[in-house]
Amino acid sequence: MTIKEAQEVVDNWIKTTGVRYFNELTNTAILMEEVGEVARIMARQYGEQSYKKSDTEVNLADEMADVLFVLICLANQTGIDLTDALQKNMEKKSIRDADRHKNNDKLK
Repeated sequence: MTIKEAQEVVDNWIKTTGVRYFNELTNTAILMEEVGEVARIMARQYGEQSYKKSDTEVNLADEMADVLFVLICLANQTGIDLTDALQKNMEKKSIRDADRHKNNDKLK
């Protein structure tokens, strides 16, 4: 699935199953909550924080998909073409960081 297709799939789901989009502020709060869930799983699975009993059924891929879903909702609501935005962002990073990381002694 391309990013454009993902934006279309989410938009169609919202309009047929989700009834309507939540407003942008609500979706921003939901995005923060979902990112927090990913952070919690990462801290326990890859970091030094221990699991709680309630964490036995966590699914990192599902939580990342939730983040992506809400991000796509926000992009759709604000008229952002994520394919174009990502391409421009990668170009910016490539120019800005052409030598920056290669010359960083901490990364060698």
